[in-house]
Amino acid sequence: MARESIEVLKECEAFLEGHFLLSSGRHSGAYCQMAYLQQYPDKCAEVMAHVAEKLKDTDVDVIVGPAMGGIVYAYELGRQLGKRAIFTERVDNVMTLKRFAIHPGERCIIAEDVVTTGVSSLETKRVIEEASGICLGITCVVDRTRPEAPSPIPILASALKLDLPNYAPEECPICKEGKLPLVHLGSRKMKEAAKQTL
Repeated sequence: MARESIEVLKECEAFLEGHFLLSSGRHSGAYCQMAYLQQYPDKCAEVMAHVAEKLKDTDVDVIVGPAMGGIVYAYELGRQLGKRAIFTERVDNVMTLKRFAIHPGERCIIAEDVVTTGVSSLETKRVIEEASGICLGITCVVDRTRPEAPSPIPILASALKLDLPNYAPEECPICKEGKLPLVHLGSRKMKEAAKQTL
């Protein structure tokens, strides 16, 4: 029987608790440090198998992973589905398709590590559509979206759905308590657009 994805994340110490600044600009008392999962290819494959199973009947041509967080997951999902896997990356802080091509009409899925608001994925969706590709939606390891703040792009599949509260900085109870420093573990330079509360 397949293990639950949360068990694998905890085993890799990829699930952390404290006071964290998310790439969306919001604050949280929990953080998924997905780079820790990427250290173990076998565990990464195990977690992504849950996503691949949900997508096995989806008509897709290309899996697109935004750098850095989505690269490994796009590759592994592409491997398991037998599809091409590419990545977008930032050039002068603008998400671009620097090394690869998306051909007109190709059906694409964005592969992310964690989705909290879905705003970050809009940049990759723009890149796909500028290349005349079709963006079907997002897949991710961890879906942290909340009913009151759904992703602007449909989430087609995730390995794990976590209902972890996150807060606008001015409403963060951990900040108000003043006991834990705010830590930013992500790699993405935040933009004003990504600070929206959807």
